[in-house]
Amino acid sequence: MPAGTRTIEEAIEAASGPHFSGLRLDGAANSSTPASPGAGKQPFVIGVSGGTASGKTTVCDMIIQQLHDHRVVLVNQDSFYRGLTPEESDRVHEYNFDHPDAFDTEQLLECALQLRSGQSVQVPIYDFKKHRRCSETFRQVNAADVIILEGILIFHDPRVRNLMNMKIFVDTDADVRLARRIRRDTVERGRDINSVLEQYAKFVKPAFEDFVLPSKKYADVIIPRGGDNHVAIDLIVQHIRTKLGQHNLCKIYSNVYVIQSTFQIRGMHTLIRDREISKHDFVFYSDRLIRLVVEHGLGHLPFTEKQIVTPTGSVYTGVDFCKKLCGVSIIRSGESMENALRACCKGIKIGKILIHRDGDNGQQLIYEKLPLDISERHVLLLDPVLATGNSANQAIELLIQNGVPESHIIFLNLISAPEGIHCVCKRFPTLTIVTSEIDAALNEEYRVIPGLGEFGDRYFGTDD
Repeated sequence: MPAGTRTIEEAIEAASGPHFSGLRLDGAANSSTPASPGAGKQPFVIGVSGGTASGKTTVCDMIIQQLHDHRVVLVNQDSFYRGLTPEESDRVHEYNFDHPDAFDTEQLLECALQLRSGQSVQVPIYDFKKHRRCSETFRQVNAADVIILEGILIFHDPRVRNLMNMKIFVDTDADVRLARRIRRDTVERGRDINSVLEQYAKFVKPAFEDFVLPSKKYADVIIPRGGDNHVAIDLIVQHIRTKLGQHNLCKIYSNVYVIQSTFQIRGMHTLIRDREISKHDFVFYSDRLIRLVVEHGLGHLPFTEKQIVTPTGSVYTGVDFCKKLCGVSIIRSGESMENALRACCKGIKIGKILIHRDGDNGQQLIYEKLPLDISERHVLLLDPVLATGNSANQAIELLIQNGVPESHIIFLNLISAPEGIHCVCKRFPTLTIVTSEIDAALNEEYRVIPGLGEFGDRYFGTDD
């Protein structure tokens, strides 16, 4: 899915299902992500592929620069070229450097696995003028938060590909790539222009069509124009930042769950956070995100096994939904989440809690209207924004006073500030929090940053 030539809205509408390209950043049900960066201390692994001179290194450099507050290492596939034998060196112009067999993939895989497990590695240094490795010198690569694997055929071997949490394909016009390759190989690698053109026509172009271009289908995001596409790169970096921060909090609190992140979800967040969006679109995309959060929250309810008979006469063993359930919205923003809950749970009872500061003395006025049998139910507490956590704690305390076990409360919100998560989880360690993104922090005015403004005013149209 090109991330820069289409608007986010167009990209979302073009998606046939709830995810782009099977991208899974939390390690759930994805064959190409066997372990999430939130599991143990495994880093976030990014693969960057594309044709020769497409701008892969530029894209990697831009990602590294923007992730300056995280430890990021770059491993180039070019470092793992096999050294040529004397016979091959004598006929170097007939050697195909763009074929998978030109690389020592086993050593690349070994290095990637060691880095992924938190170990330092020695990466070989390849001399492109002599077409062999420097036998006595290596590049020390230390463990990092983010590992970037870059190369024209980095997606070719499934063992390497399956280590990646995110796969990026840099897509650049063929004429531009050829011009860049001529400049690079003549200036940096000491080759004459005729040999570069001959190699391009004989090996590079056919290898691109046979091996590189087919691997484009494995990409989670495609970047047209390479390093010139600042919009796409900014979006990717923001996504990586979000996942790195979220996983740290999820390590600290096992009761905090961030819904599975995709570029579709990230795109909807981009839309509802945009201050220029229309009220209609804000409500539309907020409702879509709320529905996803509600569905995820329902997945944390207890269930019982149930057998039924299908129309074919076969027995199907499934599960039965939790029957004792209700919702409670924190007025007024929380009321925006009620329709999604009703759409998922027919006839569900929904209570309300209003917490309002009375003047400057810090006293809270609390209004409540709760189901009479709420103590017997699991409660989905609804509030789209978790900021300081103070109002949430008041609401949770009220539910507990009405007989609801703390472990029976599932708190649902769209965005959360780290301060709010700390505040709620330290006081109520056995409840469950489900959110779609964890933002950076609170500012001096206790507003979530980057946030999305006053959600209730924007949703109900009272911000004019």
